[in-house]
Amino acid sequence: MRIELTDWGWRHAARTSWAVRDITCTIEAGERVLLLGASGSGKSTLLHALAGVLGGGQEGDETGTMLLDGKHPTRQRGRVGLVLQDPDASVVLARVGDDVAFGLENLGVPAEEIWPRVRAALDTVGLGRLPLDRPTEWLSGGQQQRLAIAGALAMRTPVLLLDEPTANLDPAGIRDVRDALGRIAADTTVILVEHRPELWLDLVDRVIVLGPDCGILADGAPAQVFTARRAELLAAGVWVPGAELPDLGLPAYAPGPDLLTTEDLAIGYDTPVRSGLDLGLPAATATAITGPNGAGKTTLALTLAGLLPRLGGRIRVAEHLQPPARRRRFGRTPDPHDPGSWRAKDLLTRIGTVFQHPEHQFVAATVADELAVGLHALGHPKSAIDARVAELLAVLHLDRLAGANPFSLSGGQKRRLSVGTVLATEPELIFLDEPTFGQDRRTWIDLVRLIGRILGEGRAVVSVTHDPDFLALLGRHRIEVAG
Repeated sequence: MRIELTDWGWRHAARTSWAVRDITCTIEAGERVLLLGASGSGKSTLLHALAGVLGGGQEGDETGTMLLDGKHPTRQRGRVGLVLQDPDASVVLARVGDDVAFGLENLGVPAEEIWPRVRAALDTVGLGRLPLDRPTEWLSGGQQQRLAIAGALAMRTPVLLLDEPTANLDPAGIRDVRDALGRIAADTTVILVEHRPELWLDLVDRVIVLGPDCGILADGAPAQVFTARRAELLAAGVWVPGAELPDLGLPAYAPGPDLLTTEDLAIGYDTPVRSGLDLGLPAATATAITGPNGAGKTTLALTLAGLLPRLGGRIRVAEHLQPPARRRRFGRTPDPHDPGSWRAKDLLTRIGTVFQHPEHQFVAATVADELAVGLHALGHPKSAIDARVAELLAVLHLDRLAGANPFSLSGGQKRRLSVGTVLATEPELIFLDEPTFGQDRRTWIDLVRLIGRILGEGRAVVSVTHDPDFLALLGRHRIEVAG
């Protein structure tokens, strides 16, 4: 399917600036394109437009033309497969097999072909061992991401769009997805958004880079783009293969006493997924929780952070971190050692959590108001709240989006906002679930420096992550959750 864009652009409703604009290019049928650009440059918006799901006049303003085989994308639905940046938003049905079959049923694929294609797609992305009736709500974030990719592959559409398909995957999952894309039909047009291009260079024949101020910054063969435009790409926040990170000035900190320890801890929802865990989280230290998708990393982090009840064993918090003794409430007496029994207000300044899916923690109508929620709950004066919010907006590169709705941000911007909402109240122990998801090179560096500053203040950061560069700098203390 041939794709033609002429001076195309889109501005979201209630926004004064364009999400993406002045895009002119032609992508021939069967081309494999790697779409790059800084966080917020409009990559996801462009993919949504190509899939025909961006919305009509009430959702925003469109300029220029976008044609797929001579037709507007809204007239080519069913011929374009889209894997969303947020895998949680892609899950439609309650069972794994039904979810992959959903697209095939909508396309009217004969019944006898559906289930063989479902099983083949699940095998391709490494989920072949899962029963077809496994509830989708039981899947981890990484497994949901594989499930979304399986659904798109099973449809075998002439155009396949993938928005950061490997962002939450473990190394084995990344290999599975890469191998799967290498095996799809040669006449399938593929447009892939990824911040880290190294893995995909031998699978794509073209790189298109969106500029930070709209338009196309670079377009051509991978070797040509990364060699000829190297300095411009680095300045724009693009991850350039082979470019080393600068000295980030991380402090030479020494681990302090444990802020939290566990004894024979059992974690899970209705039934334990892990038990017998004896762990410690030292102060002034970056701890990384690693392991394959579905091993229970997020479950462990939520339990330690007091947001998920433990199923057995004990959690002990350092005495200085414990809240004041409380009277019996709702039939139970809060245990100062166990964060799972604390009030929300007690957690605010002691233990903070950034969820794997940023949208799950947004409650305000604007970015600035979102950063102020915790500060208002603590009763800070307005002048102090305004100063703290302004500081965080600048540090997180969100100052131009202070009045925007949090749900209208790009994936990388949502992630930075979710980190900012926790940092606002300055808790001593911070849990981050996939903190570098969706970050360009510049915002990644700033985020790592910010964590370094937190560690230098004697606080502790615990990160669930698969990011090798992040682990190299902030993974000195690791908790490995086996598969």
